[in-house]
Amino acid sequence: MKKARGLVRAISSSSRSFSLNLQNPTKSPMDASERYCFNPVLKWNPQVEAYFVSAYGAEHFALISQALTRPSCYSCIRVNTLKSATDAVIDKLRALLGEKFHGLANGSSNSRRENGRDSGDHGGAVLGSSGDTVDPLKESLDSGLVSRCQIPGLEYVVLVRGSGPHNIDYGLNPDKPLKEVIVSRKCAESVLRGAQVYVPGVMACSAYVEKGDAVAVSVAVERPVPGGGWAIDVTRGTVLQGAQTDPYYLERSGLYIGQGTTMMSRSSIFRASEGVAVDMNNKVYGLPSFNNVLEGEIFLQNLPSIVTAHVLDPQKGERILDMCAAPGGKTTAIASIMKDEGEVVAVDRSHNKVLEIQKLATELGLNCITTYKLDALKAVCRRSDSDISSSSYCAEDTSNSAISNSNMMESHVENKSGSEIEGLSVAETCSGNASNGQGEGKVYVSRAEIRKSMRRMKNGPGRNQSTGGRVEKSNGFLPHSFDRVLLDAPCSALGLRPRLFSAEETVESLRNHAKYQQRMFDQAVQLVRPGGVIVYSTCTINPGENEALVRYALDTYKFLSLASQYPRVGGPGLVGHYEYPDGLVEEWLRPGEEELVQRFDPSAPLDTIGFFIAKFSVSAVS
Repeated sequence: MKKARGLVRAISSSSRSFSLNLQNPTKSPMDASERYCFNPVLKWNPQVEAYFVSAYGAEHFALISQALTRPSCYSCIRVNTLKSATDAVIDKLRALLGEKFHGLANGSSNSRRENGRDSGDHGGAVLGSSGDTVDPLKESLDSGLVSRCQIPGLEYVVLVRGSGPHNIDYGLNPDKPLKEVIVSRKCAESVLRGAQVYVPGVMACSAYVEKGDAVAVSVAVERPVPGGGWAIDVTRGTVLQGAQTDPYYLERSGLYIGQGTTMMSRSSIFRASEGVAVDMNNKVYGLPSFNNVLEGEIFLQNLPSIVTAHVLDPQKGERILDMCAAPGGKTTAIASIMKDEGEVVAVDRSHNKVLEIQKLATELGLNCITTYKLDALKAVCRRSDSDISSSSYCAEDTSNSAISNSNMMESHVENKSGSEIEGLSVAETCSGNASNGQGEGKVYVSRAEIRKSMRRMKNGPGRNQSTGGRVEKSNGFLPHSFDRVLLDAPCSALGLRPRLFSAEETVESLRNHAKYQQRMFDQAVQLVRPGGVIVYSTCTINPGENEALVRYALDTYKFLSLASQYPRVGGPGLVGHYEYPDGLVEEWLRPGEEELVQRFDPSAPLDTIGFFIAKFSVSAVS
């Protein structure tokens, strides 16, 4: 079996081993420092780990796993150049962040060394316009807390440097147990990216915690459970004892993400439904939050995502399709590159996600974006030839009378008090006539629906509930309707960071992801015009969803060929193949193809998420 090559030479790295001596109830300072730290170990399904070790090599995959548990050492911001100048945004950010995050960059260069990012040839070295090799981190991040990106073509991108990992002084006192809070994994991953601890993320808390108390914050990570599967052992509302007799004492060793100040008491935390529970003022990683900062002028986005929009190379006046567009970052990036001239069609199968795209486009002042609710697996129009007109759309407006009447009825119900709602009769629930009792168009509303409406009033719309707004539904598009197509495919997301758990993915689930992506790619091929371009991207380190998709595309569609990419920021792809235990052979790239794709390695000096980009040219005769 061939081994994957061309990504990286192994970087030697030592990892600390943490042990807890339970026989000695008196902890020494060294023992305490080893316990109250952040040193997570990413758990993988054994078969998946064997697969990745075969692809990357054991030492390199260990570095990737370690890097995935940490956030990037910087935040990447795309400036909306249609509204603001990059220099003006830099000045504003320096003014906003300078005082609050004074000294934030201290130790950030050490963090690169601690994470093993001093060297390597697997991404991070960028070829400049003059042919010289430059390091974006050296050229950009070393110039200050807030700086302009030096990658050619991305000078409108701003980098904000973070810091960490920091050693946190938790104020340990052997005579006074430390007050602690345990948060969910998703909450902890957000905190590592700069967020606060919000009420829904708190799982457990020490007794007698009051507002204004200093608390050490740790994270509950899934563990194997009898009978198979993974789960956290902490039940929401659990009281932490703060001693070795605490049943969760061992579980949070090495998983402390920082110290904060409680914004409410313990009882209030578990009674409230929203709000900040802990103000994280002393975190292991220092990254600023950009929530509500310069709205409309900037957009927080991972560097590889910005690169993807440039690789697509959209031109003014072209018609572009973003097949899986939510939340709209790449869609708006494409529209900005086109100077808002042309048409960017953005589709997603979720009503609310389409609304998110619309909201972002409005916030950024972009007018060339058209949105539709559409499943990417049904993107090609299914109308018969006799139904096809000169229009390349097959869309229908869902803002029909049924929805209008439903919204009117819901509005009427929500304006009633609880007692009034319980007393509604059939006659009072007429569609649009509930207030005057007219009998025409009566619609029966069950008590279950009434209770559901009351819950919406109390809790807000659910994930699958429409948040209002007009979304047009599409039946698909005619073949060859677009000059360029972006397929940023739904994937296993194993490149996103920080990530504290990944064992839920199995070999079978990874292979299912790949099959799903192939079906979406089949749709993309039909929608792009001859002579057009398809860009495929994912945020995963899984070669089965990356290089294997490229192999499938090139072997299935002979009129496709890999195209060179600009800017070239990531490293080369994987060459070779993998043979599964069941005999299935997964083919990756062939020699000479690896330099035509971009693979972003989270353990590389560029310090990005794991990401993959492939660009295909479509033959003029297909």
